[in-house]
Order: sequence, then structure tokens, then C-alpha cells
Amino acid sequence: MSKVDYLPTLDDASDALLPQQLEVLHQQVVNEGGDDATIQSRFNYAWGLIKSPEVNDERLGIKILTDIYKESPNRRRECLYYLTIGCYKVNEFTMAKRYVDTLYEHEPNNKQVQMLKRMVEDKIQRETIKGIAIGAGVVAGIATVIGLMSRSRRR
Repeated sequence: MSKVDYLPTLDDASDALLPQQLEVLHQQVVNEGGDDATIQSRFNYAWGLIKSPEVNDERLGIKILTDIYKESPNRRRECLYYLTIGCYKVNEFTMAKRYVDTLYEHEPNNKQVQMLKRMVEDKIQRETIKGIAIGAGVVAGIATVIGLMSRSRRR
């Protein structure tokens, strides 16, 4: 995998393009033949879609990047990074972790990859804790209802 000095941060993915800018990227892909468009044009469009606040756009961006990953081995590093960001944005944290772990295997000393990996793992941990807390609340609520019902039967 080749190295690039700069990769966007997760915060960069929150800066959506203007609809007109995204349309320019889309038209470039269409004018080049859609699925037969250059990898760079499709990549640019995918990144624009991932930056979108619309989940359907983000998912389309992820699909396009997945296709590029499969057909262009020399773009896999970038695709893994951007796929991690896309999956993170659509709350597919397991896939985001899988992508960033693969990237980390190849570049364990890359500071941007380390930071992205840490962000994904922190989010997974927070979601797990939140899930446990919700589960515990549900169990406590059910126990309370059962307790109240059994108390009312005794009377």
C-alpha cells in the first residue's frame, strides 16, 4: 500500500459539500460512463457522498468505495481509510473497526490511522456501555413490574 502524507480526519467528513458541488462530481462520473468512469472520478464522488448528511448518500459512497477497493489494489489503502470513516458515520462500527484494523496492520506507526482506530474503538466502547445501561434499565423495570404484580396478588 502506498503512503499519502495527508488523509482527512473524521471531522472533515462532517463538512458536507454544497448540493451543487456534489452534483458536479456526479455529472463527472456520468459523463465518463457511470461505472466505467475513472477510478479517481468515482473516488471523488464517493468521498463527496460520504461527507453528505444524508444516510442514503453515505451508503452509496460506501458502496462505490467498496467497488473501487475490489477492482483497484493500488487504491486499497485510501479506500480502507475512507470506508472506515463512512461506516463510522452510518453507525456500522463493526465494519469500521474491521477496515481500520486492516489498515492498522499495514501502517501501525501512521498517526492518522492510530487516531482513527482510537476513535472507532472509543465509540464502540461507549455504545457497548450505553447498551449495557439500557439493558440493565429494562431488567430493573421488568423486575419492578413483576414485583408490583406479585404484591397486588397477595392482597
